This record gives sequence, structure tokens and C-alpha cells, in this order.
Amino acid sequence: MKEISREIIELALAGEEGAFEEIYRAYSGFVYSLTLAITSEREEALEVTQEVFIKVFKSLGNFEYRSSFKSWLYRVAVNTALGRLRKHSTEPGTPGVNDDFEALLDLNSPDVECAEKKVLKIENEEKLIALLALLSPEHRECIVLRELQGLSYREISDTLGININTVRTRLVRARLALMKHGRVERCA
Repeated sequence: MKEISREIIELALAGEEGAFEEIYRAYSGFVYSLTLAITSEREEALEVTQEVFIKVFKSLGNFEYRSSFKSWLYRVAVNTALGRLRKHSTEPGTPGVNDDFEALLDLNSPDVECAEKKVLKIENEEKLIALLALLSPEHRECIVLRELQGLSYREISDTLGININTVRTRLVRARLALMKHGRVERCA
């Protein structure tokens, strides 16, 4: 995922619809994946993704270029997803394969894959969702940002606005919780 240029951000701020569409196209798949990992429900993740981009549209003027746009967007997405979890305050369930099956196949996949690969992708996604649902929201967000999005400890610290030692502690506890359930091997 490439970083959006300052020029595109400024054009979007000036009301250029095409510039905001470029931001959406560049990051909507990532935001959906991130919110799905946090909420553990497809429908919820789709709604949160929409909510995130509404917030981004309304608050783009607040982006101050002190961090990368990607880091700022991570923070908006994580906060929105966690806020939604707190609002509902229910344990997330595991979605079924038939939930918006066709819509899911189109997300994050600009290149055409065969049907068998798509089905395997959905099955793996459901296993991942079930595993992440075992974690607290704080541990889940750290694991998602580190293991799925590949952020460094420093980037996670900056994104979540927490001390880097807190990031390390949350990752260790999340990994221990997952290993306790005997479902995963130790993460690198």
C-alpha cells in the first residue's frame, strides 16, 4: 500500500471529489481488513469502514502532516472500530461463509482469482476472525497492526498513542493468550 501524496490530500481538502476517491481506493481495502480483524464481523466491518471514511472526509483538515497519512488513518480506523465494539459491548460472533459472500469476494481483490482460492481465503479469514475474537480489544489491535499489517513496534506506538513498552507487553500477552488456546504457534 503506497502512501498518498500531500498533493492528493490537499486536493481532497479543496473539495476535489476525484482526489478523495483516490484516497478511498488506496485505503478502503486496508481499513476493511483492519476493522474486520477488530470487530470480527463482516457486516460490522463494512459499516465501520464507511464510518471511518466519513470521519476522514469530515476531519481531513485536522491532519497536520506530523505523521504519515497512513498512520493517521490507522488511528482513525482503530478508534472507530474500538468505539463501535464498546458501544455494542457484546462478544463478537463468528460469521458464516454465506454472509455477503459475493460482496466479500470483491473486496481487496482487484486481480481475478479462481473460485477455489477465494473459498480458501474466506475459510482462512474465518479462522483468523475466530482467533482474534479470543483477545481483548487492546491486545487484538496490537496483534493486527503487528502481524497482519506489518507495522514496527514504533509505528504501533505512534498509531495507538501508547508507550512502546506497552506495545511489547500487549503483544506478549496476546500471543500467550492465543497459545493458551492451543490454536497457534509462537509468532515471530
